[in-house]
Amino acid sequence: MSDETSAPLDSPDLDAVRRLIRAAERPVVLTGAGMSAESGVPTFRDAQTGLWERFSPEALATEEAFLADPALVWSWYRWRARMVRSVAPNAGHAAVAAWQERVPALEVVTQNVDDLHERAGSRVLSHLHGSLFAFRCAECGAPADVDPGAADDGAAGSEADLEAMLGHQPPPCTVCGDGLVRPGIVWFGEMLPADAWDRAYAALEACDLAVVIGTSGVVQPAASLPFVALGAGAAVVEINPDLTELSPAVTHRLAGPAGVILPALLS
Repeated sequence: MSDETSAPLDSPDLDAVRRLIRAAERPVVLTGAGMSAESGVPTFRDAQTGLWERFSPEALATEEAFLADPALVWSWYRWRARMVRSVAPNAGHAAVAAWQERVPALEVVTQNVDDLHERAGSRVLSHLHGSLFAFRCAECGAPADVDPGAADDGAAGSEADLEAMLGHQPPPCTVCGDGLVRPGIVWFGEMLPADAWDRAYAALEACDLAVVIGTSGVVQPAASLPFVALGAGAAVVEINPDLTELSPAVTHRLAGPAGVILPALLS
C-alpha cells in the first residue's frame, strides 16, 4: 500500500518538474524494481506467497546456492527470464524511450535485470545488477549465448512452467570447459560490475537532472547514486507511490506510478 495519495496531474510540483525536463540537456533516468512491477514483474519484496515463497529469491540469489544445487538455481532463473519475456513494457518505459529520442544525451541506468527498457526502445547505459538475458561462465567469466526459451501461451510465471524447468542442468562453458554457465546477474554478496558502476557514477556526476523511478532507495551501492547527482548540483526528482529513504532529500517528489506520472510529464 502506498504511503500517500498520488500527486494530482495538475499539481505545482508536476509543472515544476516539466520545466526541469524541458531545460535538461544531460538528464539521467535511474530505475528500480517498482517500474518493472507495473508491467507485472514481481519484486523480491513480493516473495511472500505462492512460488515466491516456495523458492525464495533471496535464498537462491547467491553463489553458495548455485554451487550447492546448480540445477535448481539455473531452472529458477530460466523460469524468471521466461516470465519477463511474457510481459510488455508499460507506459512509463515508453515515455522514457520517447524522451531519449528527443534528447539523445539522456542516459538510462537501471537496477532491474529485465530488458523492458530496451524493448520499449531505450538505450541503456548501465544494468547495475546485470541481466536475466546475459550469461557467463562461473569459472572463467566468458560470456555465453543462452536462449531461455518461451513458455507456452498463458504458462509463463506459472507453477507448471517452473516444474517444466526444474532439473535442467546449466550447460558447461564452451571456452574453458571447466565451469558451468550461470545467470549474468549480481547475486547477494557479489560486487557490482565495475564498468557498469563507473558508467553510472560518471553519468550521475555529470547530469543536470536525475529522475529516480520506482527504487526503494535502500539497495546499496545503487542507493547512493541520487546523492551523487545532488552533490554535483543537479535537481533530483523522485517518482514513486511510496515514501523512501531518498524522499526527504530530493528536489521534487511525485507520488504515483511511473506509467501515469511519466506520460503526464513528457506529453
